[in-house]
Amino acid sequence: MALTQRRGRRIMMSEAELDDFLAEERTCRVATVGPDGGPHVSTLWFAWHEGSLWLYSITRSKRWADLRRDARLAVVIDAGEEYGELRGVELSGTAVFVGEAPRTGEPCPELDAPERLFAAKHFGLDAMPYDGRHAWLRLTPESVVSWDFRKLPR
Repeated sequence: MALTQRRGRRIMMSEAELDDFLAEERTCRVATVGPDGGPHVSTLWFAWHEGSLWLYSITRSKRWADLRRDARLAVVIDAGEEYGELRGVELSGTAVFVGEAPRTGEPCPELDAPERLFAAKHFGLDAMPYDGRHAWLRLTPESVVSWDFRKLPR
């Protein structure tokens, strides 16, 4: 994963800080490209595993339709209330559809670890509860921009 950024290097997260942040946070905002070229932003839960963001999306959503047409996306995860606490990351790249859609639990070794992480993080369960409405997207970022205002001098 490329952690280089032209601006804000002083406040960017290290790879370890980024991994910790993404393991802890629960919600992200996903931006897709609509049929008219306009942006569409929606909120999702996610899991971070081995350098990829795993998104569990409703397959009948505008987001899913947008990504089927144009797989480019950008995702922002952020935290903090006061200015000096703000931190976050923007990940961008191309979505990859993984497993059956919608997901019913058919064996898919690539999903074993992300599903365990997601189920524990968001449902407090050992295994994914499949509802026949969601499926998996994987984003292995081509670009990563991060910030942690806690690193600013006081």
